[in-house]
Amino acid sequence: MPIKDPISLDRDSPIPLYFQIAQQIEAAIEGGDLKPGETISSEFELAELLGVSRPTIRQAIQQLFLKGYVVRRRGIGTVVIHRRIHRSASTSSFFDALVASGRTPRTEVLSLTVEPAPNDVARALLLSNGTLVLSVTRIRYADDEPIALMMNHIPTDIFDSVPTKAQLEGESLYSLIRRHGIELDYANQEIAARVATPKESNALKSTRGATLLTMSRTAYDTTGRAIELGRHVYLADRYSFEMTLPIH
Repeated sequence: MPIKDPISLDRDSPIPLYFQIAQQIEAAIEGGDLKPGETISSEFELAELLGVSRPTIRQAIQQLFLKGYVVRRRGIGTVVIHRRIHRSASTSSFFDALVASGRTPRTEVLSLTVEPAPNDVARALLLSNGTLVLSVTRIRYADDEPIALMMNHIPTDIFDSVPTKAQLEGESLYSLIRRHGIELDYANQEIAARVATPKESNALKSTRGATLLTMSRTAYDTTGRAIELGRHVYLADRYSFEMTLPIH
């Protein structure tokens, strides 16, 4: 386990030993001493090294697993993974969610066109056939790691002028929409999962057959007008949605 600072335990502390171990391994992952794909020493090796029982090590690893830092892989052991970005299922943008999670967002625009709305887009946005929409496809990065492939469609008449590639790479789409006097109110959203296509795997630099979270979302303003249709895919091992639901 290549950690620059060795694990030190305070056996007189009221903090449980497993928690002390988990905290220091977590710090090593956050600090970059342990990187995604690297394995952590076995329970037996860590127990011998630290002079604790294997159940104590097992509890520490479980803490790291529950927080999304590691996974257990048969025949390999405990492996550090890309930590998931947790996003509240609200009308906040993905850009804002990355900033809130302490990650540095970056956007790459792959395509930017103005075109007549395809039939499915026109239906979702309640537009007449042939209405012009801005269609943009982007890759969103977190700390230079590709996380999401996003396609969005917006009626062009909400803009004074069509946003440029530089604008779409420099700030969130919702921020641009709000700057044109649109007050977003709510969204209908559907989340599912599927296997990545070869094109998606290549764009997101993931393995073939990686699992994706998919999101289809239609956002509305305070007048009830459909403003934006988003169809996004996220790498499931790096991203999750969180929501609070009422119980009746």
